Amino acid sequence: MPVPAASKPVMHVMAAVMHDADGRVLLAQRPAGKHLAGLWEFPGGKLEPGEAPLAALARELHEELGITLQRAEPLIRVPCRYIERELLLDTWQTDQWEGSPQSLEGQALQWLLPTQVDPAMLTPADRAILQALRLPHRYQITPAEVRPDQRGIWFERIGQTIEHGAQLVQLRLPLWPRELVRELAAALLPLVRRRGAQLLLNGDVDGALALGIGVQLKSAQLVALSERPLPLLQLVGASCHDAAHLAHAADIGADFATLSPVAATPSHLLTPPLGWSRFHSLAEAAALPVYALGGMAPSLSMQARQCSGQGVAGIREFWP
Repeated sequence: MPVPAASKPVMHVMAAVMHDADGRVLLAQRPAGKHLAGLWEFPGGKLEPGEAPLAALARELHEELGITLQRAEPLIRVPCRYIERELLLDTWQTDQWEGSPQSLEGQALQWLLPTQVDPAMLTPADRAILQALRLPHRYQITPAEVRPDQRGIWFERIGQTIEHGAQLVQLRLPLWPRELVRELAAALLPLVRRRGAQLLLNGDVDGALALGIGVQLKSAQLVALSERPLPLLQLVGASCHDAAHLAHAADIGADFATLSPVAATPSHLLTPPLGWSRFHSLAEAAALPVYALGGMAPSLSMQARQCSGQGVAGIREFWP
């Protein structure tokens, strides 16, 4: 996606994810004659000079939908670069407002569950918002030392963790033949789909395509790609270590990234950790949800989110 000249000002746009009592979110269709006409987006509008973000959001929702916003909290900030403009989509979420949303500017509206939204119907920037809504705050990765002869044990362990609520699991099993990893994934799929979870293969794009599941791209794979390797309905995660990786992950349309190492880990003792301050600055500037990885534990999920992350990803501490 071409990057505009540095002299072009960034347009700061506020967006609202409005949750109703049934868990649905409100989408508005961009009208004819506007940029990206016909695509759907989360409602909102431009921040005016000197205006506070929350005040701008409340004003836009009142003007656009006729409601009075009572409370909202930040969700994700999405930098978005187009040929003709550069935007910062500052997204907040709320379930507290007065009034019934109605179209005051002629735009079509619809309420959908996040799981019902086809990413293809959204603007590119709003796809990142959708993934921030859909993705959980914990991402579990299988330990690299698991042996092929432990297949039965790990089929049970992964199944149990999904039964107990895990929503995002990566099969990273470097000691296994690729076909055996695919067989394990296929065996887990009925449970995964029944529980509404997501399963990803580590680096195996062809296997993910065949099984209809997601893939976690290794960093070397990521930099070699010029486009998204899977359809929009199959998750693509990207393993990132710096700002360039994160930018490229967004450019190819990845759904989320892991950023590592945030803290020191026994497996990467010679790699300097990013620390929370650096993680915060990189995650906040990224155009997709970012998980903190490296020395993480489930208890650090809130800290990651306070640092603009989606949550935490991990191995050792995630398989008690």
